[in-house]
Amino acid sequence: MKKLIILGCGGFVGSHLIDRLLASGEYHIEGWDISFDKIAQHRENPNLSFHQRYINADTTFEEIEPYIADAEAVISLAAICTPAQYVSSPVKTIHSNFIDAYALIDLCAKHKSWLMHTSTCEVYGRTLSSYVPTDDYDDPDLYEQREDETPLIMGPSKNHRWSYATAKQLFERYIFAHNSENGLPFTIIRPYNWFGPRMDFIPGRDGEGVPRVLACFMTALLDGKPMQLVDGGDAYRTITYIDDAIDALQKMLEGPKNSRDQVFNIGNRGGEVTMKGLAHLMRELAAEITGKESFLSHPIEDITGNKFYGEGYEDCDRRVPDISKAESLLGWRAKTNLRETLRITMADYFERYGRD
Repeated sequence: MKKLIILGCGGFVGSHLIDRLLASGEYHIEGWDISFDKIAQHRENPNLSFHQRYINADTTFEEIEPYIADAEAVISLAAICTPAQYVSSPVKTIHSNFIDAYALIDLCAKHKSWLMHTSTCEVYGRTLSSYVPTDDYDDPDLYEQREDETPLIMGPSKNHRWSYATAKQLFERYIFAHNSENGLPFTIIRPYNWFGPRMDFIPGRDGEGVPRVLACFMTALLDGKPMQLVDGGDAYRTITYIDDAIDALQKMLEGPKNSRDQVFNIGNRGGEVTMKGLAHLMRELAAEITGKESFLSHPIEDITGNKFYGEGYEDCDRRVPDISKAESLLGWRAKTNLRETLRITMADYFERYGRD
């Protein structure tokens, strides 16, 4: 049986990965996280050992090291990844995504253990389109991201939106440094907006603060409040169904010769939508799922980024992943379209939180 370490095993991505890997019967997993709620159904599974700890360089890694030395792979999923937190808690964001985590790279390099790190498409920052005096997107070289070619362009330091992206980028660069100097085997995954059941909390029900856009829109639909479009909702996102993303991670684990020492964009090129388009589609799907036509006219209102997130926010304009590496090396391509991704995800929210 293959031994794996999964950091962040109890989160959204971790819970879906745990479901898949334990179902295969091929892995024993040592998992670290602060919450077990999303994987509680696996509590008695002998192939999962759960360590309820916050991942911290000062305390946790001494405990983890013996497992790293004996692991088939170390999968790093733990992160702060909510834009509201980038702006309101930039120090905590940088600590979580680099300072509290970089020792993991040192340990994997020390033991030559394969580190599979989930980074983010945020490392690309702004697109080149941001600097072209037109809002047309006729040239894909201006907005399409290629893992080994596209420059990583961050906004000004005063805009805390980029605290997450720069911390994740530095983590990637530290991985590459250890690979070059010490032979660290690695795989870096850059997710493009993975959506699915168990994705985020609903404020006032099972969490506080401002979640990501899907949960914000769902909160508005559930509570009968206006869906708020930040700065008009003109920003784009490329949305990928979580099961498709887990397919990619599984292919990486099963084919290390093709996935080691590579960076992969994992996103659905057909899942691109503006936030305004997302709001309208979610209204339509809410009516379809619940049978309540009133959702079709659910109110939508504009709000500035500074008012919604606070000072220091700015949005990315457009990101579309080039997935040719994932196609050629992994044989992977997303299968689930945007509408079906949202339908499955929203149905889960309505099931968990009610339809009134």
